[in-house]
Amino acid sequence: MSDQERAQGYVEVWWQAVDDLTRLLEKVPPDQWSTPTDLAGWDVHAVAAHVAHLEAVMSGADHDDVEIGQPAHAKGMMGTFNEQGVVARRDRSPDSLIQEIRESATRRHTQLLAEPPTDLSATADGFAAFVGWSWKVLLRNRPFDVWMHEQDIRRAINAPGNLDSAAGQHTADYLIESLGFVVGKRVAPPAGTTVVLEVEGSEPHAVSVGDDGRAHPMAVPPADPTVRIGLNREDFVCLAGGRRAPAKVDVEGDQAMARQILDAFAVTP
Repeated sequence: MSDQERAQGYVEVWWQAVDDLTRLLEKVPPDQWSTPTDLAGWDVHAVAAHVAHLEAVMSGADHDDVEIGQPAHAKGMMGTFNEQGVVARRDRSPDSLIQEIRESATRRHTQLLAEPPTDLSATADGFAAFVGWSWKVLLRNRPFDVWMHEQDIRRAINAPGNLDSAAGQHTADYLIESLGFVVGKRVAPPAGTTVVLEVEGSEPHAVSVGDDGRAHPMAVPPADPTVRIGLNREDFVCLAGGRRAPAKVDVEGDQAMARQILDAFAVTP
């Protein structure tokens, strides 16, 4: 598959994720837009405003450089950047946020269809260039981000669903790739350690720690790993996305190491 074909696939998943999110937002009752989400300091309105901000910036709009004070949940440059977009839209109506998301995404979608990226390793355009993201990083992150925020809203308003969408599959598989980093860098167990992660709806992912301390992917999961961890999709994405602890985890093997891995698996800022 060529880079252009991969890019088109990512764009298609993102485009569907945007449609799913905006359709959900249209159904949010007026009194639930102020419902807190799992994201510190953000209610449903703030999450929608955040998506509206990012889609606008990605489509070529100017960033909202506004004063935000010193909110505890806005950490670092990206935290400040994101919070500025939310604060700038604090007084906007739900309908205007939905409209901005759709209009910005449509503009960006048109751009990407007209000039699809042909080299995913090249630096992407706009804001992504400022932070040094390649086209691959940018195009993989957008459906991930939109779907994760759709799920944040669904949990807040008690409207579960859409876990098995293309964006849900994309997001779970994307986060599963972090297993090697979590095991090798954060937990750093002895050489020879093997870990298998089984997330419902995705292929099992296994890593083995080498003499170099790195956790290398294994083509075939071992039958008797040091640790085997099993979660359903929702629990896994909440864990890896830094939202909340899983409700249920199946563990085989070294229980203490499994706990270390689970405690270290929040890989999104």
